Amino acid sequence: QVQLVESGGGLVQAGGSLRLSCAASGRTFSTYAMGWFRQAPGKEREFVAALVWSVGYTFYGDSVKGRFTISRDNAKNTVYLQMNSLKPEDTAVYYCAAKSGPGTLRYRAAYDYWGQGTQVTVSS
Repeated sequence: QVQLVESGGGLVQAGGSLRLSCAASGRTFSTYAMGWFRQAPGKEREFVAALVWSVGYTFYGDSVKGRFTISRDNAKNTVYLQMNSLKPEDTAVYYCAAKSGPGTLRYRAAYDYWGQGTQVTVSS
């Protein structure tokens, strides 16, 4: 039983930056990893980034590597996604997810809990 609440989405101009937050509550002690996915209209949900909670290992999707950074705040049970050099193709609903056990980090089916999503729109 983990609840996830995303925040920080909005409208930004191409080249700008935005930071998303995902606050976890409930039985967060069971969380092995946190991930970010995104989904644009007419497209499949795409892996963006993941973090292994206990050690801080991070992984990124090819489309965002070098521009996005995932990080954590243990005291706040919060994961962040810092997005820089935003492009119009980054426009999507961004979802936070939590995984309760070890395994692959890049597939949405491997995650147990999901937030409601937050809209990110990048204008050109």
